[in-house]
Amino acid sequence: MRLSASLVGCALVIGAAMVPGAGSAHAATVDSRHLSQPATALATGDSRHVSQPTVPGVCTALTSTLATPGGRTFSSSQEQSPPDTARLQSALNGCAGSGKAVELVASGSDNAFLSGPLTVGSGETLLVAPGATLFASAKASQYQISGKPTCGTVQSSDGGCAPFISVTGANSAVMGTTSGSGSQGRIDGRGDVTLAGGTESWWQLAQDAKNSGKNQNNPFLIVGSANNFTLFDIDLLNSPMFHVVFRNADGFTAWGVRIFTPDNARNTDGIDPSAATDVTITNSWLQDGDDCVAIKAGNGPSRNITVSNNHCYGTHGLSIGSETNAGVTNVLMTNNTLQGTDNTGRTSSSDNGIRIKSDPKRGGTVSQVTYVNTCMTGIKDLLVFNPFYSTTSGSLIPTFTGIVVNGAKSVSSASSATSQIDGFNSSHLLGLTLENVQLDVAKTTAQDATVQTFDTNLAPSGSGVTVTGISGSGSVPSCTFPSFPGL
Repeated sequence: MRLSASLVGCALVIGAAMVPGAGSAHAATVDSRHLSQPATALATGDSRHVSQPTVPGVCTALTSTLATPGGRTFSSSQEQSPPDTARLQSALNGCAGSGKAVELVASGSDNAFLSGPLTVGSGETLLVAPGATLFASAKASQYQISGKPTCGTVQSSDGGCAPFISVTGANSAVMGTTSGSGSQGRIDGRGDVTLAGGTESWWQLAQDAKNSGKNQNNPFLIVGSANNFTLFDIDLLNSPMFHVVFRNADGFTAWGVRIFTPDNARNTDGIDPSAATDVTITNSWLQDGDDCVAIKAGNGPSRNITVSNNHCYGTHGLSIGSETNAGVTNVLMTNNTLQGTDNTGRTSSSDNGIRIKSDPKRGGTVSQVTYVNTCMTGIKDLLVFNPFYSTTSGSLIPTFTGIVVNGAKSVSSASSATSQIDGFNSSHLLGLTLENVQLDVAKTTAQDATVQTFDTNLAPSGSGVTVTGISGSGSVPSCTFPSFPGL
């Protein structure tokens, strides 16, 4: 898939010749009399032609009977037995295959739905109308997967909780708009709310797990595991763990998604395609406590992925990995901005920009990845290519090759900012092209890498590092950084 290069915050100029300044690192480190042509194949991303989704007609409309309470905590009886679970699931069961929507509608001050886990079947849409909020149950036992660790506890293993919303049928969607007016319906995972009958919230459990070196058993907010799943113009707030996972399926579009969760909510990734093919994540605003986007390939290959026109706030970056063992290929990330702080000014706990991460326990080949026009502000780890993400040993050696960064700019970076340009060893070199890359902090560490350069102030050097100048065109992007839109 190829999307327009225009974006608030990044501008791509094609075909304009660039002349490095006399004092640039590019001119100082590369002999311009021996420039070669770049030989790296550029990514094309999603092979589908993706256009803005449309909202289907309504199969069944359900009206709220609850007002949103103070602190977003309902009465004890409502928390123990969420009142909307049965009627929502019954409506979804009845509308499956219709091609239409189950619409959740506010009525005056009654604007809330409180539910346990839900399943969206084939050929239907769960539509949360503007003004309505679907709240996730805070009773851990509602999410329990039989035979797995106890949901809502910290243990040596995880996987004990079902998602809040499981999309199991093909050609289905979760949407939050009816009019295109900019107002969107909400799904609130209430990760910050004390669990029913407990003393801590989902997010506190996640911090307990980190402190103890164990695992939290928390639910994901939305998991899509069926072909042709669409998220459109929906607000996702306060997930107990990852917000959106699309896995083991083909065809996923996330368009106009607004994720709004603070940076200090641990392990609350934004959108994670995993073992996925033909994916587009676009025109979205993502603030969370982990990766903005994380492309993974633990249980199968991930390929043909476009990440475009998105804005990330206080996240851990635009990431690939750490599970890459089945291979990641043909990923196009274009016209994205990253800010190192969330909307409160809190700096990300792992402040990354562009990042590919793996290790010998989960490594594989990551190839044909192209970043076009990436704008960064307040970032500490600017470009990170790290095959040593953990200290674990194994035989699954990470290999990152055919990586192109064409158009990247950073401003107001942390004073300690740096870029990591590492291959694993001399037999598994990082293959990287840097074109039109100007970072306000140019410090790099590098090893075992073959780097092609054009118009960049980065000068990678280190053991096993070879730098070759190439001819090129284009320009460094101009950058502005929009605030997170009001919800």
